[in-house]
Amino acid sequence: MNNGWNEAKAAEYIARYGTVWGEDVALRTYVAALIGSEDSLVLHGGGNCSVKTAVTGIFGQKMRAIFVKASGCSMASMEPRCYSALDLGYLEQLRALDEISDEAMVNEMMTHLLDHRSPAPSIETLVHAFISAKFIDHTHPDAILALTNQQDGRRLVPEALGDGVLVLDYVKPGFKLALAAAKALEGAPGSRAMVWTQHGLLSWGETARESYETTIDLVTRAEAFIAAGASRRLHAVRRTSLEEAEVRMESVAPIVRGVLARRTEDPDRPLAPVILKAMATREMLDIVDSAQGREISLSPPLTSDHLIRTKALPLWIDDPAYEDIPRLREQISKAIQEYIHAYDSYVDRHLARLPAGVQRMDPLPRVVLMPGLGALCAGSDVAAATIAKDITYHTLATKARVAVMAKYRGMSESDLFDMEYRTLQHAKLRNNEGLQLAGYVAVVTGAAGAIGSAICEELLECGCAVAVTDLPGDPLNHLVRNLETRFTDQVAGVVMDVTNPASVRDAFRQIILRWGGVDLVVPNAGAALVSSLVSMDPQSFRRLELINTEGTLYVLAEAGRHFKHQGTGGDIVVVSTKNVFSPGAGFGAYSATKAAAHQLARIASLEFAELGVRVNMVSPDAVFSHKDRPSGLWAEVGPDRMRARGLDAAGLEEYYRSRNLLKTKVTARHVARAVVFFATRQTPTTGTTLPVDGGLPDATPR
Repeated sequence: MNNGWNEAKAAEYIARYGTVWGEDVALRTYVAALIGSEDSLVLHGGGNCSVKTAVTGIFGQKMRAIFVKASGCSMASMEPRCYSALDLGYLEQLRALDEISDEAMVNEMMTHLLDHRSPAPSIETLVHAFISAKFIDHTHPDAILALTNQQDGRRLVPEALGDGVLVLDYVKPGFKLALAAAKALEGAPGSRAMVWTQHGLLSWGETARESYETTIDLVTRAEAFIAAGASRRLHAVRRTSLEEAEVRMESVAPIVRGVLARRTEDPDRPLAPVILKAMATREMLDIVDSAQGREISLSPPLTSDHLIRTKALPLWIDDPAYEDIPRLREQISKAIQEYIHAYDSYVDRHLARLPAGVQRMDPLPRVVLMPGLGALCAGSDVAAATIAKDITYHTLATKARVAVMAKYRGMSESDLFDMEYRTLQHAKLRNNEGLQLAGYVAVVTGAAGAIGSAICEELLECGCAVAVTDLPGDPLNHLVRNLETRFTDQVAGVVMDVTNPASVRDAFRQIILRWGGVDLVVPNAGAALVSSLVSMDPQSFRRLELINTEGTLYVLAEAGRHFKHQGTGGDIVVVSTKNVFSPGAGFGAYSATKAAAHQLARIASLEFAELGVRVNMVSPDAVFSHKDRPSGLWAEVGPDRMRARGLDAAGLEEYYRSRNLLKTKVTARHVARAVVFFATRQTPTTGTTLPVDGGLPDATPR
């Protein structure tokens, strides 16, 4: 384990935050970032940390305060505002109690915050308050868990870590753990750390550096002990190549994604899709392909901190029939139904302990493991799926390390249930209310232009994961970088040449491998040409026909094949044009080829309806730009239109605004909202065209 402490970096944090927050909080934030950058210590909001310091009250009095990482915040991105500052003196008084409910404990913490704007404190705040050390770090190190999650783990800890480290058997996190930890430390006041079996590590010190370096030292010792104790290897039953696993993943992921889609009560949107993150690394394949793979996988998680993300157990599918897709689909469907039955039985066994107000979680698995393939990790959105994937990787890798040393020992079923259905844990789950397309995956072609970029942006704001596709080059790269600053993992830049069927297929393959499948396809790529019929170059016409017509055909065909394979229906929204209904002189190639594409979309609405796929069109009038992105079409058409009317660029835009009934400017955002209207299925509609033109009687669909 690398010791990342750097005095110059620590000084930077003091300079950045010290004036407002004080040096203690500044250094606390620095160490949190160090710990959060190492995913073998903490993952996605796991673990916590604190510092005890003094603050000045409104009357100038000095108060003892504790700054604790807020619940759900990630150490990797911590800033001082991510801490909850509380009245330490008051919290210490709670130690006199014998028992307190979660609700009462939270109330006492929330009513003794020093700033009403602070986020909710960690569930383990009282642990930090009851231990007197100034700086405290709580982590879930893989190496420590590999020690404690063994049958003889309690004995191994002092042997591996040396003196000064207490060992505490599993105690439910919260008030009971705080009392137990404080009592244990009273009996060994010279200790520098404490290991909680099946939970993690607590380290402390009077300086930020001391606490941090204690953590690093102990984890390093644990890693060395485990490496020395690995007396055997996993026995390989098969050895799947990475290339073979990827080929299988392209076919298997949409099937799994389709079966995992949760049924709703909305007839227009009967299925709520999930995002799937695939994991087919060499390490993961060696685990699932081993003789011990099933036993390793179907054991309790490393720590209760992970339960709400992955559930207690994954789904394991034996002997997948990869060469027989219909049979494989049956295997997957049957296995998921058996998992649902087993999960419902598990909840029923513990129903009497279900806290008031906590609803049963859906019974679907969050992780699917298959020999010869790897892992598929599901989430309600990209963030949730990514968390499940990262946890699954560390869980399986750590269990494999245990398997070559000893027999794995996890938490009891009752302890698992208590944590999985704990109110405070459920509060950490992401709320996607208001994000109409969370869990959905969209493909937008011609995304680097004005209309395409606006559609991508609108879909992303609705929670959708969006494959931003276009020809390679700076326009696509710049758009992807720009969108990633706001939407990070929701964005994937994918090269697609719609005129090349192989390129279209490869783009869909990349998207499937990234997110599991596709729900929405927006054929938007197009090109324009200004020419009279008599002077038109046939090759130029064929170029437009290849892009506008054949390109639409190839995308529609690939979408149809995918939707049939995935089995969850879907939506296609073709960006058409008002020229289909009201063509302009000198614009014959564009009008004709777009009209053909429009007709293909209408045919698709007939052919794909039995798949549960809706196909609709939006027909905008002139859109000149979106933010700093000019329209490629108007770069081609604009100069001719300006010359014909004796206008400059501003005058041309005004001309198009004034010619519609509403006298309004049509923007790329307007077109994007029309796409979202169809994508969110506001009405039971397919095969129709929605004009986005401010009202042009001649262009009304008829």
